[in-house]
Amino acid sequence: MNSKAKRRMAVVTGIIVIVLVLVLAFVGGASSAKTVTIAEATSGDYAGSDKALQVTGIVVENSFSTEGNILIFDIYDPDGDASQNLHVTYDGGVSATFGNDVVAICTGKMQQDGTLRASQLVTKCPSKYENASDALTVSKLLGYGEKVLDKPVKVSGVLAEGTLSPAGSSERFVLQDASGEQSIPVRFDGALSDDVKDGISLVVTGSLSEEGLFTATQVALEG
Repeated sequence: MNSKAKRRMAVVTGIIVIVLVLVLAFVGGASSAKTVTIAEATSGDYAGSDKALQVTGIVVENSFSTEGNILIFDIYDPDGDASQNLHVTYDGGVSATFGNDVVAICTGKMQQDGTLRASQLVTKCPSKYENASDALTVSKLLGYGEKVLDKPVKVSGVLAEGTLSPAGSSERFVLQDASGEQSIPVRFDGALSDDVKDGISLVVTGSLSEEGLFTATQVALEG
């Protein structure tokens, strides 16, 4: 091997080593986050620290909002002091499973003001199943007209493709009959199961407004 080839090989090897070091540093940094409770995170011991923390809690009902691309919400510990909340900000894509009462696993750093600035957010929601035997179809619901407006009803249908949105959207998804001929927009700010996807059969409990928007209090998988 001539000297030119040797120099080229040395440069390539050096680049590979640098890339590996960066990858290992990133992976190591992500995996070295210290798991703490909400009480520990809010104690003040980690305020302004460079130490990455992982905190798990339940999203406080109706505590979330978005400012620009920043998701802002509070979480609490169901096994601790439920009145003690941790304020969280997250700059990243929000999963459609995010919503009221969802389990949120937040990884980030505590700020001086006691806010956890999360760089990673994972949500978990248990699957819920509901029997559709006593539920109306979308066509049947709409066929009743004014008789069912603002009255609690249970409706079964299929999640229309491409309509699923994060919590806080004016319409969370569209529920349609299996034939796709009749549909209703659904508003729901609660947590959705990871199994809720396009084409899945759902049983939705709530009420239909005069404007045709169905406000749901519960969304379950048909089972």
